[in-house]
Amino acid sequence: MNVNGNPTRTIAPLPDCSGFVIIDQTRLPFRYELRTLYALADVAETISVMRVRGAPLIGATAAYGVAVAMNADCSDAALDAACVTLAATRPTAVNLAWALDRMRVCLQPLPPAERRIVAWAEAAGICDEDVTLNQTIGRHGAGLIRAIAERKTGPVNILTHCNAGWLATVDWGTALAPIYTAFDAGIPVHVWVDETRPRNQGASLTAWELKQHGVPHTVIADNAGGHLMQHGRVDLCIVGTDRTAANGDVANKIGTYLKALAAHDNDVPFYVALPGPTIDWTLPDGRAIPIEERRADEVTCLTGETETGELITVRVTPEGSPAANPAFDVTPARLVTGLITERGVCPASREGLLSLYPERG
Repeated sequence: MNVNGNPTRTIAPLPDCSGFVIIDQTRLPFRYELRTLYALADVAETISVMRVRGAPLIGATAAYGVAVAMNADCSDAALDAACVTLAATRPTAVNLAWALDRMRVCLQPLPPAERRIVAWAEAAGICDEDVTLNQTIGRHGAGLIRAIAERKTGPVNILTHCNAGWLATVDWGTALAPIYTAFDAGIPVHVWVDETRPRNQGASLTAWELKQHGVPHTVIADNAGGHLMQHGRVDLCIVGTDRTAANGDVANKIGTYLKALAAHDNDVPFYVALPGPTIDWTLPDGRAIPIEERRADEVTCLTGETETGELITVRVTPEGSPAANPAFDVTPARLVTGLITERGVCPASREGLLSLYPERG
């Protein structure tokens, strides 16, 4: 996708493989800053504080984290320690465990002397595959948007929640990939962007990347979505997911469940876009998905830019008031119209998923 008109990925290795570069998403939309990570501890901190976020990008970052660790020590103990350290950073996104397992399976059989080069190649492969998966999700999802465009006049109004665009992946995104594909094909679209409290990832990240690509959009308060649906101003919803259970239940950013309920009540199609690695086939349903509880200050404080360009953080609650901060909720499959994957669109059910991934049966 584009940053200031230049095609850009969210993550890239240095030419000498001494480290890798990420976009510090905690600085957006006010500052576009790159960070170079050279050490395992820096990678773990980057994931934990959400300098990178989004299930696919977390997995890609963890893969490069293992590669960085191999620069310092290629022993079995170092490989195990790197995987344990990185696995502890974010519990909900299944791509984290998937990428670490893939790196471990790739590297463990090799002699330590061969692991460094292979680790960097495998991490790069994970990134390239993510781009291909998301491009294909975009093509399948764009067909849904095109079908609506052929039935109406004016733009197709799409509501999304949080950020499931290219900033959440290596490129293209999941929920936004169909929107970018449709927009690039000349289909008129307009995106309702939920602000997505408490970290405002819709207002800060989704709006920023849509603006960079020239996609028409409007930022709305989280609680405005149901109102817009009641008045016929939403044609469909597309969101992402950090983990999908085998029965089609989806865990996504907190507030997704409420949007799905509103969509169901107003007969608005509600789609979830995801690549295959985000499916957790070990979980029969969403009740067992671990829900990350994050710091209270993400709820009690907000960061913004003053008129003079200064970034400041202010408290928005009474001093001493406690706050709870569950980062995700689970939307049951019965509220999901369909799952958009790299293999096509299917019902949100075990049978639907197995129709696209029969090897998992």
